[in-house]
Amino acid sequence: MLEFKLPDLGEGVTEGELVQWLVKVGDSVNVDQPLAEVMTDKATVEVPSPQKGVVKEIRSKPGDIIKVGGVLLVLEMADSGATAKQAAPAKTTAPAPSSPSQKAAPSELKAPAATSSAVAKSANGVSAQEVHPPVAQSHVLASPGTRRLARELNVDINVLKGSGPVGRVTREDVSQSGGSGGLESGLETYAPAKTGIPRPAFTGMGGEMEVREPIRGIRRKIAEKMQLSKHIIPHFTLMDEANVTELFNTREKLKSKMEKTGVKVTYLPFVIKALIATMREFPKTNASIDDEKQEIVYKKYFNIGFAADTDNGLVVPVIKNADFKSILQISQEIVELSKKARANKLAPDDMKGSCISVTNIGSVGGTYATPIINHPEVAILGMYKIQDKPVIQDGKLASIKTMNFTITADHRLIDGAEAARFLKAFMERIENPGVLMLDLM
Repeated sequence: MLEFKLPDLGEGVTEGELVQWLVKVGDSVNVDQPLAEVMTDKATVEVPSPQKGVVKEIRSKPGDIIKVGGVLLVLEMADSGATAKQAAPAKTTAPAPSSPSQKAAPSELKAPAATSSAVAKSANGVSAQEVHPPVAQSHVLASPGTRRLARELNVDINVLKGSGPVGRVTREDVSQSGGSGGLESGLETYAPAKTGIPRPAFTGMGGEMEVREPIRGIRRKIAEKMQLSKHIIPHFTLMDEANVTELFNTREKLKSKMEKTGVKVTYLPFVIKALIATMREFPKTNASIDDEKQEIVYKKYFNIGFAADTDNGLVVPVIKNADFKSILQISQEIVELSKKARANKLAPDDMKGSCISVTNIGSVGGTYATPIINHPEVAILGMYKIQDKPVIQDGKLASIKTMNFTITADHRLIDGAEAARFLKAFMERIENPGVLMLDLM
């Protein structure tokens, strides 16, 4: 028998939500056959089988949050003597005996945590469960958010025994240890933080007048991400109105020609190019804060995320190295990523590594909003719908095209005056496509 455990799904990922099973008890499965769909950080991935065998037991149900290393199901191996049981997070599988008939002693199958450094491999060579070496004295395995919570609660995190995978100290471990104050509820699972303010239970009409459903899937991930961002980042938002008449005319002239390639060109690629040029002028907008090391990380690359509205919720695909791509190339990539988002086919890498995000609320019809920053970014640009506006030009009544833009910034790194200068410089490029073209040369 093989206990199949949730493998490492990517850097920094410690858990995933089981979306659905693709097999049932009694099914025969082959190596690399998808067993289940698991969602993590807004991406849904298929988890493949490491071995050929028969599904004997399923340990989780859709909607469950599974930690990396947690058992998903039990497989009866096609050749039960060929594969040992997968290692638990704090244990490792010893090398197989040289003789197929020879049985290893129990002590040979488990190595002390203090010397464990092996990686359990599946038959196809894919790492099924990484076993980490013990942490050095005065250092523990914990996320930056957990370390911050420990400081807020005045808890010595180095003396805690972690309950997470491979001994990771979780926010729950810190909260349960007590402390002098601060938050008591973790952000790794969706639950309102307890701040000492009474939170009465929800009371409504009840019965048939209400319908309840669990917070699951992308909606749960959105809730966790937004709660984390608002908890960590002091947000502030600036808004200004841009005269986009020239941009409107430029796009109209290019639209028919560019659409012959089969790609619909929106205003977003122009905004992305103007945004990149402005970020070069204001390097702090292309940075992140490493909370654990208390350092500012300046980035030399320009990966731009854009908010995509889907039936399943909001996702943020990322256009990698957008500074090296043309308006047409960016347009094509937006179309491709948007299709994948609507089909729920975005891979984790499609939403990884963004430097700054753009939200195009105007495509729905809004004129102004205060977007939430996509942590660990330090700013998010909002663009809104185009409107006709009457103005007086040279003493005569005229009509121009206007669009509102907002910049929401992290006040820990970006001051109000700098954000205002950034927005002004960005709008000069948007209002004058010729200036934008100079930046592209």
